[in-house]
Formats: sequence, C-alpha cells, structure tokens
Amino acid sequence: MQDPDTPHARGAAAAVIPAAAPGEGSPRLDRRRILGSAVEIIDRDGLRALTMRRLGAHLGVEAMAIYHHVPGREALLDGIVEVVVDELYGDPEVHLVSSDWARYLHELAHGVRRIALAHPQVFPLVATRPSAATWVRPPLRSLRWIDGFLLTLRQCGFSDRAATDAYQAFNSFLVGHLLLEVSQQGADIGPVDDPDPGKPRRSDLADYPLLAELAPQLAQDRSAEEFEETLQALIERLAADRAAGSTPAGPAIG
Repeated sequence: MQDPDTPHARGAAAAVIPAAAPGEGSPRLDRRRILGSAVEIIDRDGLRALTMRRLGAHLGVEAMAIYHHVPGREALLDGIVEVVVDELYGDPEVHLVSSDWARYLHELAHGVRRIALAHPQVFPLVATRPSAATWVRPPLRSLRWIDGFLLTLRQCGFSDRAATDAYQAFNSFLVGHLLLEVSQQGADIGPVDDPDPGKPRRSDLADYPLLAELAPQLAQDRSAEEFEETLQALIERLAADRAAGSTPAGPAIG
C-alpha cells in the first residue's frame, strides 16, 4: 500500500516557491524567492550546506544582495521555518478551523506529516528552531494556526485548560514521531553550529486575542504529566492489543 502522505503519492507537489532554473533569466529577487531557494538547498544537501554565499550562487546574485531582503542567517532560518509551515495553507485537506475536532486533528496531523516527508532535511529545523515565545511549540508554531487550533477545540466544547493541554500534547506527538521518521530517511537531526540567536523574539498578539488570553496557560510546563499520560495511554493500548490477540486456553490433556 502506498503511503498517501509521501511526495511521490502527491505528485511531488511543493508549495515553496523555487528558485529559477539555470537559463530562465534573472527573476526579481525578493524574500519569498530567497527562502524558496534556501529550502531547495537544504532539501538537496542538508542544513549544513546552506551558506549565504552558496545561496547567492544558487540565485545567481552576490551574497550581499540577499541582505537587502533577509538581514542575516538567523532571519533566514526563521523565514525558512515560516514558509515551510505555511505550506499547510496550500494543503486542500487541511482547514484552519473546523466544527469536527477529531477530524480536524487527524487532517492537521497528516498535513504536518506531509510537510515533514516533503522536506525531511528541513523538518529538524522546524522542530528545533527557537520559537517567538516559550509557549509556542513546534511544529505547529504559526500564531494563526495555534489560534485556529484553540478556537476549533473551544468551539467543540473543550475547556480552555483542555484545549491548551491538547495543543501541547498534539505537538509533542508530532515532533517525537516525525523527527524519528525523517531521521530514518537520513535527515541530519544533530546540532548545527549556528550563532547564538539571542533573546527569544516577542510575539505580537494584537491580532490574536484568544492567544493573548490563553498564553499563561500555554506557558505552563506540563512535561512530566504529559509524559506520564502518553505513556499510560500507550500501555493501555498495548494491553488492549494483547487481550484482542490472546486465545482461550484449550482443555487440559491428561
């Protein structure tokens, strides 16, 4: 059975704007095209291969020209994460909000998995890049998607506490599973020697009143409880599998 989330099954479609191929002239240089070119380099050769000089050569410009649109490597890495996560907007099977929370989570999880499988060398960056706020968890790290996630669950009857717990658990599941999956495909998930990104960037929540309201709850560290709950759910699932697969003992012989 073919995995429906793989690029091959999807016709190798990708939403990131690629750089122009050699011989296509010199299209206008802008931030979106720079980021698309950077994603191409990482997809092909890995994150360690990405330098401003190589990016400039890939675009057919001097490296200094890039700084007019992207101020430095840290901004470049942030932008790469942004455009890759934004591929969710172009996925016809994923919706920002929904009236069916279970279907919503199922489709959103598969949408993120499709991104990871399309960009296995980029996904570790999506999973580990410092977020704009401590409560923003990768890989679902876009403020708009977090807002849509919480709004969907709230409208479907989840309490604020249950909705924020779900956001944290959902992302922990995705990061753990998908990092393992892309590493099995050969993605480099080891640390990369990058300059200190400095202090976390502050999020502007003026357009997201729900996030501003729930930020204190999102910021609470429930790692221990979440680990224990997930472990217990796994044990219960295995117990159910064991019970379903067991057969009654036959009559004693003797």
